[in-house]
Amino acid sequence: MSGRDKPELEFHRPSGAWQAPEGAAPGVREQTLAADGSGAHRTALVRWEPGTDTSGSGVVRHDFWEEVYLIEGDMRDLTLGRTFSQGEYACRPPGMPHGPWISDHGVTMLVITYPAADGG
Repeated sequence: MSGRDKPELEFHRPSGAWQAPEGAAPGVREQTLAADGSGAHRTALVRWEPGTDTSGSGVVRHDFWEEVYLIEGDMRDLTLGRTFSQGEYACRPPGMPHGPWISDHGVTMLVITYPAADGG
């Protein structure tokens, strides 16, 4: 296994702590499910408490790929004026603008991130 590989994990109940990501809006917590040694390849559950508002961060752009699947709840993109809910999916390439967001009722999502240029 190289430093870029996630660990081999068979089905289990995740036991990692829910933590506030650095720079996240109040009410945002995440639980890492798997990550490589560098943290560049990550899979996490992310929860937003009811009333979470990311307006303070404005529109966000990442330098990595981000895939998001909404497990439960909903969130509204304030730029697009659209609400997205359970069962919806986003695949965002590096640099794609998104947000800011508000979640009136809370939301739980599966988030997968990986570098823009993976080199194999």
